Amino acid sequence: MIPGKQKYLQLSYINAILKQSLKENCYAAKRKTAAIMMEEEIMFKVNDNYQKLPGSYLFSTIAKKVSAFSQANPDKNIIRLGIGDVTQPIAPAIIDAMHKAVDEMGNAATFHGYAPDLGYEFLRSAIAKNDYQARGCDISTDEIFVSDGAKSDSGNIQEIFSVDNRIAVCDPVYPVYVDSNVMAGRTGEYDAKTETWSNVIYMPCTMENNFVPELPKETPDIIYLCLPNNPTGTTITKDELQVWVDYANKNGAVIIYDAAYEAYISEDNVAHTIYECEGAKTCAIELKSFSKNAGFTGVRLGYTVVPKELKCGDVSLNAMWARRHGTKFNGAPYIQQRAGEAVYSEAGKAQLKEQVAYYMKNAKAIKQGLKDAGYTVFGGVNAPYIWLKTPGEMTSWEFFDDLLARANVVGTPGSGFGPSGEGYFRLTAFGSYENTLAALERIKML
Repeated sequence: MIPGKQKYLQLSYINAILKQSLKENCYAAKRKTAAIMMEEEIMFKVNDNYQKLPGSYLFSTIAKKVSAFSQANPDKNIIRLGIGDVTQPIAPAIIDAMHKAVDEMGNAATFHGYAPDLGYEFLRSAIAKNDYQARGCDISTDEIFVSDGAKSDSGNIQEIFSVDNRIAVCDPVYPVYVDSNVMAGRTGEYDAKTETWSNVIYMPCTMENNFVPELPKETPDIIYLCLPNNPTGTTITKDELQVWVDYANKNGAVIIYDAAYEAYISEDNVAHTIYECEGAKTCAIELKSFSKNAGFTGVRLGYTVVPKELKCGDVSLNAMWARRHGTKFNGAPYIQQRAGEAVYSEAGKAQLKEQVAYYMKNAKAIKQGLKDAGYTVFGGVNAPYIWLKTPGEMTSWEFFDDLLARANVVGTPGSGFGPSGEGYFRLTAFGSYENTLAALERIKML
């Protein structure tokens, strides 16, 4: 073969190989790129706002700590005065109503399936008559939305408001108010050093202002008030509450009013509902619970009041909540709602009055016992919560650990309710009277 031609063929062969190689690499690169693109297209995304939440929910953290201590010390008798869970059995009048309702569910002629969106008329009528109209408040049945408890409503109510709204909360505060707004993307960024959110307006409730919130310096869109207060156990007068109603109406704000503990009010000048205040129907939503007044923590029943007069321009918040309620909730079960109705019977009222008195007897004992032991104590008059100053320079979690380790008593660290809760500690009056006294004796020994 001619040398020149051989060289030409060799070069052609090499070029062919190179072209094929380049072609294959190109295909491989294209396949890889396509795979990456497909992966990106298919990959789901999460709500990043959940990732902003620091740690776990307060009471979940407490439960884990107590569980670990209990496993390590199986011989210790732990007295739990931390979570606001009741201990007395359901009142007889209510149990009778539940038994009757259960029997009805076992009979085709009286069986009940899905409940009406707003709740059964018999319960909403009883609520309107006893909780509002009896107090001179013009609340109708179609402004009452029955649910499975105030906790879920307090977390869900924010859904009918724009993410652009700014919230104002008392500090310390029931964690659900803030956490649910964090999940919605309304709170801005978290500052671990100050333990605050950049877009939340905090209203400090401290010993210096008698744990009474002051009107915020910045104007909020949504104001959360829990009165009587959880966790401090303190409250404000009806005249002081009227100031908040006037402020909200003047500034175009909405008050989310958590009245879960109104049954424990003992002073005459404290409002049992925000609608006792003039103008409240144009600025306030009220959350109510059967858990604390009737011991329904394990039964689950509550309700929310959204007045028809409450509007954003021409938009009715009542209609919005009705739409949300009907879409995302199938109604509290018939048995629970019959139990709720029995709360308002004459026998139910009398029996629950005794239960409330039982828990408030505990509250009085805790408050006086801690005072005698040298603690600085608040609350316990209009609410079943005692708010105490931690001894010395102890942080609230240090006191929690010390109390658990040395006295085998569980409480709730104040810092779990917000930065202004640091240096304080919450005890509940929902234990048995015997355990309450036993816990006091242990604390006095510290």
